[in-house]
Amino acid sequence: MNLLKALAAVSSLTLVSRILAFVRDILIARIFGAGMANDAYVIATRLPNMLRRLFAEGAFSQAFVPIFGEYNKRRGHDDTKLLVDHVTTLLALALFVVTFIGIVAAPLIIYITAPGFAKDAEKFDLTVHLLRITSPYIFFISLVSVAAGILNTYNKFWVPAVAPILLNVCLIGGALWLAPNFEQPIVGLAWAWFIAGFIQLAFQIPFLKKIGMLPSIRFSLQDEGMRRVIRQMGPAVFGVSIAQISLIINTIFASFLVAGSVSWLYYADRLMEFPSGLLGAALGTILLPSLSKHHADNSTAEYSKLLDWGLRLVFMLTLPAALALGMIAVPLLATFFQHGAFHAVDVLKTSHALIGYSIGLIGIIAVKVLAPGFYARQDIKTPVKIGIATLIATQLMNLLFVFGLELHHAGLALSIGLGACFNSAILFHLLRKRGIYQPEPGWGKFFLKLCIALLALGLTLWFGMGSEQHWLTSHGWTRIVHLAWLVALGVAVYFTALYGLGFRLGDFSKRGAN
Repeated sequence: MNLLKALAAVSSLTLVSRILAFVRDILIARIFGAGMANDAYVIATRLPNMLRRLFAEGAFSQAFVPIFGEYNKRRGHDDTKLLVDHVTTLLALALFVVTFIGIVAAPLIIYITAPGFAKDAEKFDLTVHLLRITSPYIFFISLVSVAAGILNTYNKFWVPAVAPILLNVCLIGGALWLAPNFEQPIVGLAWAWFIAGFIQLAFQIPFLKKIGMLPSIRFSLQDEGMRRVIRQMGPAVFGVSIAQISLIINTIFASFLVAGSVSWLYYADRLMEFPSGLLGAALGTILLPSLSKHHADNSTAEYSKLLDWGLRLVFMLTLPAALALGMIAVPLLATFFQHGAFHAVDVLKTSHALIGYSIGLIGIIAVKVLAPGFYARQDIKTPVKIGIATLIATQLMNLLFVFGLELHHAGLALSIGLGACFNSAILFHLLRKRGIYQPEPGWGKFFLKLCIALLALGLTLWFGMGSEQHWLTSHGWTRIVHLAWLVALGVAVYFTALYGLGFRLGDFSKRGAN
C-alpha cells in the first residue's frame, strides 16, 4: 500500500468534507450570526464533539488500534473478531450511560462548562434544550469511530473518510429545511446532528460485514485483549486529547467574555480545522495502523523512517498553511462569513483568534504524527505525563494572555496553539532521546529550501491581498474572485519554488506495512 496515495485519498475526501463544512458554516453564520442562539448551538454541539474526540477518536482509537493491529497480525480471525465483539459491546453500554447522563444532567453540564450563560435565563435554557437533542450524537459517532479504527487497519481508509461528508450534508439540509419548521429555528439544526450520527453509523455497517468484522453483542470482562484496551484507555484520555480538554476550559473562559466570543472562537477554529483535518487527522489516520504493524514486526528502522516521512510532510504542508491563515485571515473570513447577521466587526474579532491559532498550527498538526509514535508502541504513560504538563502550561498562558495582556478571546486561541507546540516539542525530544526516532539525513537543506519557498509565498500574499478595508467593504463575487486567484497564485508560487529547489513528488512516496 502506497501511503502517499492513501494520504491523498483521505485528504481529498476530507477536502470535500471541509468544503461542505464551509458551506454549512456560511449558512449558519448568515442565518444565525454570532448572537445568543448561535452561542447556545456552539456549546450544545461542541460538548458531544469533544467527548467524541476525547474518548472515541482520542483515548479509544489510540488504545484499541495498536492492540487490534497486533491481534490482526499475530492471531487468527476468530480471536480478532472476538476482541471486536467484546470491546464494542462494552463501549456501547458505556456510551448509553454517558448519553443518558448528558440528557438528564444537561442543566448541570451547561452550568459547569459555560457558567457565564447562567446569568441569561433564556440563553441557558436554550443551550440545555439543544444539548438534550445533540447528546445521542455521542453514542452514534463513537461507534462510528470504532468502525473507523477497524476499517483503517484493513486499509479501507476511504470509508471512514466519507462519514464527515454525510455529517455536513445533514447539517446543510437541517439549516435549509429543518430549521424553518421550528419556532426556534436553531432547534432544527440540533436535530440534524442526531440524524447525522445515525446515518454515519449505518453507512459503515456493510463494509464491516464485508471484511467479517461486523460486531455482535457478546459481553465478557475476561477477554485479555479487551482488558488491555480498558487499561490503556484511561490514561490515553490525557495523552491524546489535551487540546480538547483545553478547549473545554477555554469555553468556560469565553462564556465570561463579551457576547459573541464563543462564536468568534468557533469560526476561527473552523478555519484552523481545515488544514488540521486535511493533513493532521489524515496523517494520524494512516500512520497509526502502519506504525502498529511495524512495532508488531519489531521493524525499528522502518518505524523511525515512517515517523520521519510524516514529519517532513507536516513541515512542508503546515508551515505555508499557517503563514496563509495568519496573513489573509480577514480576506478568508470576510469572503466566507461576512453575510447577513455576521458583520464586519465579527470578521475582525474572529481574525484575531485565527491569527492566534495560526501561530501554533505547526504544533497542533505535529502532535498528530508524534503522539502515535508512542501509542503504536502501546506506551501510554509518556504522552500522559506530557499531556498533563501541557494542560497546566496552557491554562497558565490563558491567565497571562486573557487577563494579564488583555488579549481576550484571541488569547484563548493563542494559548491552544502554543500549548500544542510545547506538547509536540517534548514528544519529539523523548522520541529522539529513547532512540525511537532517528532523523534521516538532509533536514538542514530541507528547512533552508522551505524557508525560501515560504518567503516567496509571504511576499505573494502581502502584495496580492491589498488592504483589509477593501475586503470588509467589497461584496459577493468581488471577494470570491479576488480570494480565489490570491489562493491559487500563492499555491502556485509555493510549489513552483519547491520544484525549482529540487522537490519532487516521488521523493515522498512511502510504502506502508502490510
